[in-house]
Amino acid sequence: MKNISIAAMPNDFASAQRLASAMSVEFAPIEIRDFPDGETLVRASDAARQTILYCSLNNPNEKLAPLVLAASALRDLGAEEIILVAPYLCYMRQDKAFHRGEAVSQRVIAKLLSSWIDQLVTVEPHLHRVQDLGSVFPDIKSISLSGALLLAELIDRDDAKDDVLLVGPDQEAGAWTKAVAQKAQLPYVVLTKKRLGDRDVSITIPKEATVKGKHIYLVDDVVSTGATLASAATLLREQGAAMIEALTVHALCSSEDLKHLKAAGITRLRSTDTVSHETNAISIAPLLAAALVRE
Repeated sequence: MKNISIAAMPNDFASAQRLASAMSVEFAPIEIRDFPDGETLVRASDAARQTILYCSLNNPNEKLAPLVLAASALRDLGAEEIILVAPYLCYMRQDKAFHRGEAVSQRVIAKLLSSWIDQLVTVEPHLHRVQDLGSVFPDIKSISLSGALLLAELIDRDDAKDDVLLVGPDQEAGAWTKAVAQKAQLPYVVLTKKRLGDRDVSITIPKEATVKGKHIYLVDDVVSTGATLASAATLLREQGAAMIEALTVHALCSSEDLKHLKAAGITRLRSTDTVSHETNAISIAPLLAAALVRE
């Protein structure tokens, strides 16, 4: 039996194959078939003693049940250790019940996944009040990787060093924006956001910040609807920014959202391939491979 291999869910074949190539290991696809009644048949084609199961958990409601079935199938084929590589990790924001009767989804999903896997590797989990991924997954080993270096690499490729300013769109992105700025060796500022609704936010800029004539890189860990970036871009454009573009690790936004970003003055959005998306500009395979090889 092979010592290590990578199995992947259908939506992640391309990304998983890039990781398999980076690690020089075999790739084995997971097959999924939906029955007319909505149930799913999952078939694993092969497993190794240590099997890396690749599944990015955007659109999680349609992926979680097949993922659990795939893990079970891999165990039946002889996998002694299953490492889930979930570049985007779902349901992390709801870490408490804000109102009576709400499910604490972070806790529920962590318990579900921990029942079927031995280790978790993810990239920039969208944590809020709980900052340590190990506290979320106390029963298994978990690794959280930073995408800051990848976004800094994209900036470095542009070779746009004159009048460049990195901007974090809100307070939550403050530490993260600082990390990207340090990697890119560029100045940064962080805006202040007040959320009025899912797609309605109010943004203010620090009084000491100068954006006129600057090449702005808006950076964030995740772009879902893009409402925050659009509001930030509108403000920056009013303040005289020469050019505005955006970089993110996880792109979850729709094509319609991208149109709104462009209308707000953002020339382009680029992302890593944690989630397969039309904005993908850099692969996380080397980052994942380095972490997994160390294991």
